[in-house]
Amino acid sequence: MEELIEILEELQPDVDYETVDDLVDGRYLDSLTILSLISEIEDAFDVEIPTVEIIPANFNSAAKIWELIERLQEED
Repeated sequence: MEELIEILEELQPDVDYETVDDLVDGRYLDSLTILSLISEIEDAFDVEIPTVEIIPANFNSAAKIWELIERLQEED
């Protein structure tokens, strides 16, 4: 999770990722940032995020993103 927070902070440093739970809905992350985030996650955690998983519910908080990563790692 720490590595995920570091990635998020590099892309968007002015957000408290420990508490914010509306990263997409609150417009903290825009579509270009999400695309960059997906690329970083895929490289860092050796997962592939399918297009069907790129929905706001999976990216609204660091915890939800982490759940997605763990689920994808288990499926591998």
